[in-house]
Amino acid sequence: MKTKNTHRQLLSVLFLLGSWLITSAQAGAVFTSLYSFSGTNDGANPRGGLVQGRDGSFYGTTRYGGTNNLGTVFNISTSGALTSLYSFTGTNDGANPLAGLVQGSDGNFYGTTPFGGTNNFGTVFKITTNGVLTSLYSFGGTNDDANPYATLVQGSDGNFYGTTEAGGTNGLGAVFKITTNGALTSLYSFTGGADGAYPRVGLVQGSDGNFYGTTAGHGPFFYPCAVFQISANGALTPLYTFNPPWFEQPIGLVQGSDGNFYGATLGGGTYGNGNVFNISTNGALTNLYSFTGTNDGGGPAGLVQGSDGSFYGTTAIGGKTNFNPEIGAYGFGTVFQISANGVLTSLYSFGGTNDGNSPSAALVQGRDGSFYGTTQYGGTNNLGTVFRLTIQPPLTMTLSGANVILSWPINYPGWYLQKTVNLGATGGWVSVTLIEPPIIVNGQFAVTLPITSPQQGYYRLSSP
Repeated sequence: MKTKNTHRQLLSVLFLLGSWLITSAQAGAVFTSLYSFSGTNDGANPRGGLVQGRDGSFYGTTRYGGTNNLGTVFNISTSGALTSLYSFTGTNDGANPLAGLVQGSDGNFYGTTPFGGTNNFGTVFKITTNGVLTSLYSFGGTNDDANPYATLVQGSDGNFYGTTEAGGTNGLGAVFKITTNGALTSLYSFTGGADGAYPRVGLVQGSDGNFYGTTAGHGPFFYPCAVFQISANGALTPLYTFNPPWFEQPIGLVQGSDGNFYGATLGGGTYGNGNVFNISTNGALTNLYSFTGTNDGGGPAGLVQGSDGSFYGTTAIGGKTNFNPEIGAYGFGTVFQISANGVLTSLYSFGGTNDGNSPSAALVQGRDGSFYGTTQYGGTNNLGTVFRLTIQPPLTMTLSGANVILSWPINYPGWYLQKTVNLGATGGWVSVTLIEPPIIVNGQFAVTLPITSPQQGYYRLSSP
């Protein structure tokens, strides 16, 4: 397990010419590579994201590897202990899952495969926490839907809703719902008009009860890509069609705490490397940020809103400027943070080695506050990784008489203060002994420390 601090959270207090100079640092991030896939029973090349189960472990899929090299389902602990739960055979159970899983209200996990099944057009499956898999549905590929690429979502009615990249009445993809016992209903077939074509990502249910999603467009006839709203009974409303219609490729939505939906596009934007946008339920779209393809990354995946209100995501390229031979582009990808008004901070740049290469899925925030994700390539065997990114909270300082007050947000429980008087000293950091525990003041943890001597001191927060 490899840990790398991309930003060390420091706060310095300097005594200079009889006056205090106060400085504050921004939140940083600690990166940990939890697991490198080997391509054998554990799997290889995870394309989908993770989901945290009720038991605290994270569950996911790999596209390849396993007993038959057709992909796996696995779980992994927060410390990086991985268990392979199932290897796909390519028959009724499916093959090569590209999407992550969702845990249903019954405690089982549900997912899709784009291939395999009775007709080789993909499946919907259910799997228990101990790896017992049940194939719920095999897609037919004609008027039936075909080739689901995306994660399912469980609606408030208990059914699961999803998309297929192909099939449907027009062969341009569809939206479906399926019960927990495998009864599938095709709700909508895309036409290639304002609704777009070829949905490749899953749906999200909004607070209004409707589902929201995107279509990737393109194809031989340059079908448009769009953002749409669809009701539980299949009434679809196109909300926004991108222009140029075949280049943007929106890749999934998340509803923010402000009620708007936030998403990203693989391409387009000012520099052609993708962007982040928000869109209201009535279709008013605002571009928040355009990736340059350099240090900030390019080709973003989906977003997740963190407990701090910011959004977090990954990019498949960009970051460090070294050439990535896997995808013929510069950089091995990044993890970024972006505010609701479009201020982006690059938190980590993948090196393409043990840490990973080309993340292509949305992150998930664990119950410990850290973010967990996967990379398609890189790791010890260049077959992908699972990683964790822990965001260090911002630490602020104010003077009050002969005391200094240090404070940080209350949504970072368990972090503790350390101090050193010499940044050059190896192992010079020591925990600060507090006479009283932190108090809460204006939504912040706060501690008051006496100024005991006119010397330089540095403070930082350390992970729980």
